[in-house]
Amino acid sequence: MAGIRKLGLAEALALGPGWRHACHALLYAPDPGMLFGRIPLRYAVLMQMRFDGRLGFPGGFVDSQDSSLEDGLNRELREELGEAASAFSVERAEYRSSHAGARPRVVTHFYAKQLTLEQLEAVEAGAPRAKDHGLEVLGLVRVPLYTLRDGVGGLPAFLENSFIGAAREQLLEALQDLGLLESGSVPGLKTPVHQ
Repeated sequence: MAGIRKLGLAEALALGPGWRHACHALLYAPDPGMLFGRIPLRYAVLMQMRFDGRLGFPGGFVDSQDSSLEDGLNRELREELGEAASAFSVERAEYRSSHAGARPRVVTHFYAKQLTLEQLEAVEAGAPRAKDHGLEVLGLVRVPLYTLRDGVGGLPAFLENSFIGAAREQLLEALQDLGLLESGSVPGLKTPVHQ
């Protein structure tokens, strides 16, 4: 994350007119499922494969016609995820952090929204029909919140992918702060190891 610094929301909003604002959201839901009948999934967490081959969160730039950061984010979610994103709204209370980079002069705002599993599955099912599918968004992916007994499979392997900007750090911070990971034996990560 060279050249990217974390800011508070007030500081980010005070950067001035030369800065563009983008908003992204981590969408998650409790998931009672079991992988192979023995590894608890606990939560479904969505990310997306972007047009540039990197992983990121759904969202995008706030436009001048958007009345707030959240209005811009919710518009972008509908464009990237389809009509199922109209069933919920990301609000200011779900704001988590802001990051700014010197080049280009963009500040990103990060949110986390808990859905029901049914809402999340509807987003997954409808995303291929979204306006930006196949263009800006190449597909959705669930984040594996477990570590297999080899110590590599699951979340450690997922984290080796290429992420846009601060997305990797935002993911890890949100997973830990929201309590989506169990304490485990993987150094630096709070994930349980499963046999």
